[in-house]
Amino acid sequence: MGYFNRKIDHALLHWSKEKPLKPLMLRGARQVGKTTAVRNLGKRFKHFVEINFENKDHASAKTVFAQHSDPQIICSELTLLFGKPIVTGETLLFIDEIQNCTDAIAALRFFYEEMPELHIIAAGSLLEFALEEIPSFGVGRIDYMFMYPFSFSEFLCASGYEIWAKLIDEVTPEKPVSEVIHEKIIEQLKNFLIIGGMPEVVAEFIRTRDFLRCQKVLSNLLTSFRNDFAKYKKRIPAARINEVFSSIALQADGKFVYEHVSQNLSNEQVKKSLELLIMAGLCYQVTHTSADGIPLEARINPKYRRVVPFDTGIYQRILKLDMSGILLSNDFDTINKGAVAEIFAGCELKKNAPYYFDNELYCWVREKKNTNAQIDFVVQRGEDIIPIEVKSGKQGKMQSMWVFLEEKQSAYGVRSSLENFGQYDKIKVFPLYAIGKIIADKTCPSPC
Repeated sequence: MGYFNRKIDHALLHWSKEKPLKPLMLRGARQVGKTTAVRNLGKRFKHFVEINFENKDHASAKTVFAQHSDPQIICSELTLLFGKPIVTGETLLFIDEIQNCTDAIAALRFFYEEMPELHIIAAGSLLEFALEEIPSFGVGRIDYMFMYPFSFSEFLCASGYEIWAKLIDEVTPEKPVSEVIHEKIIEQLKNFLIIGGMPEVVAEFIRTRDFLRCQKVLSNLLTSFRNDFAKYKKRIPAARINEVFSSIALQADGKFVYEHVSQNLSNEQVKKSLELLIMAGLCYQVTHTSADGIPLEARINPKYRRVVPFDTGIYQRILKLDMSGILLSNDFDTINKGAVAEIFAGCELKKNAPYYFDNELYCWVREKKNTNAQIDFVVQRGEDIIPIEVKSGKQGKMQSMWVFLEEKQSAYGVRSSLENFGQYDKIKVFPLYAIGKIIADKTCPSPC
């Protein structure tokens, strides 16, 4: 079907023009499109050399990195192995699944020091585990980018609704989109909530518009993720990690409680399994912050965390939810079946942040007798702290929001639901499909 443009394409192109040039480490969960995006960038170069350390035919490349640390010698021998020249300014060298060759990881720093004009990108599906073993290998010598499944705007562009994606970028609470277009975008949002943003599933949906076929692709992806659990850490059985993975979906609508995972698992086993799943990019934690100032991470309470799956499609396949009601209903509670809307919101806040850092998610909770209050997400924009609530309809007093705004003296708060853009008092309304605008990196334009 050809290549679907991604927002990260702009960031990759910008990196390729930097001087001096640092090797780039592309990080993210399996099957989110890292390899495809790099290959697309490779079309801009005269030569493209791809090494995959999961490919048995590329095993000889491991020997090259094991025997040499001099980038000039490494490039000379790789040229002989792959029959393609590796020339600064003309070649993009792509090392995929680099976590399977720690010698190659260690060599990246020398490329920056001795061949700073060579374009080299490394990626890996379980890269975080390898980096944990050598956390300071490339401090100041390696650039990082983080990649996620398709965002909603990327889905719109891939589906042929480029004009709507661009429109969402332009409209504001003060200048809402027309109700007719708003309702049509909501229809596409419903599709996206069901299938999620995994590239293979998006491609299948665009090709066939068949939800059942998409469910099959999702099931296969879920099986492959679970099969990978055996690779995570030898000391934690895959079955234990799988229990925690399933429990993340079950507990997605509230605080993640270790004791609710399984009676057979200790808190320490749950903690370690959860850490591995977060490192693998299969879930995101939403941590309580007091929000008394910036940066938000300086005022967190790690004892209160929600944990959300990294994709709504994967989430609904874990729970085997019947999502057909979403297509037929305009009721928000139906749309948010199993907290899928809140999961979508969290994922969009991750996907639309700048690619050069892994944007953490925060929430705010006050637990006091008769005065409980909770804000779904809290984000920082410049020096502003913005509370975000995922809500249904225009009714309701939004007591938690008003408590937060008064206590923290925030300039405004955001409510996100199926409503059109709007504003009243100190509340700005963003449709759920546009929640990514709140945190969007302005340097990365629409992929359309």
